Amino acid sequence: MCVDNTEGNIFDIQRFSIHDGPGIRTTVFFKGCNLKCLWCHNPESQRFQPVLLYYRDKCVSCGECAKICANTFTESCTACGKCVEVCQNKARRVSGRKETAENIIKQVLKDKEYYKTSGGGVTLSGGEPLLQSDLCLEILKAVKEKGIHTAIETAANVKWEVFEKLLPYTDLFLFDIKGIDEENHLKNTGVSNKLILENAVKLSQKGGNILFRMPYVPEFNDFEAEAVADFAKSLNKPLELMAYHNIAVGKYDALNRLYKTREVTPPSKEFMKALAEKLGAIYSPSGV
Repeated sequence: MCVDNTEGNIFDIQRFSIHDGPGIRTTVFFKGCNLKCLWCHNPESQRFQPVLLYYRDKCVSCGECAKICANTFTESCTACGKCVEVCQNKARRVSGRKETAENIIKQVLKDKEYYKTSGGGVTLSGGEPLLQSDLCLEILKAVKEKGIHTAIETAANVKWEVFEKLLPYTDLFLFDIKGIDEENHLKNTGVSNKLILENAVKLSQKGGNILFRMPYVPEFNDFEAEAVADFAKSLNKPLELMAYHNIAVGKYDALNRLYKTREVTPPSKEFMKALAEKLGAIYSPSGV
């Protein structure tokens, strides 16, 4: 196995994942995203740089963090992690680190026997993994050499050339579709969906194995579910509906950021199952 050892930014490697593709998987979460979805459930992933999460309910105001770093509680914080080291109550946590392709691949290969028995593999997620396509390519190539199933979860707001580069080494694309209406997409994510939809069509035409996924968020994009289902059907690809949940509230509080969908009531399982049946879609109990 020859690895160039490209280095990139990630924020987690999660083993024994069961919601990011078939079977038991290892999911590698990349830092950095060029969408800013209002309902994002991984807000710590949006910046490429490390970020500091501060959990106020765990803080006992001992002052040790302020002693070791002058930037504690200021806008000059660089998430250096010094305060984390001295925090006795784990009220602080840094999310994000540099990692080499070699180290990531080693961690992924630890569970290769589970992949074989369950039909699982590795999933590159984020953030947006395709913004670090060279690192993606090294990982995918190496694990494909070992006969391991590969998947990429993407919002697809990248140049088509990125897909062309990774397509030969990707068994499944978990392709997020936030909506079809361009104006609403811009309002909800900060970007147009024109390139995203173009990539979906091209990827389908090139034989990419695609599972479309729609985050279903009441009051924000719920009225687009039928249009998204029709788009998936037009490409003869399956669609998975992922119900909004608000378990990311704690992360937004820890980042001292406004969570604009905080007051949204998550749809019930019964409602989502009925909607999925009506649209000929797959219901995902894991949500988004």
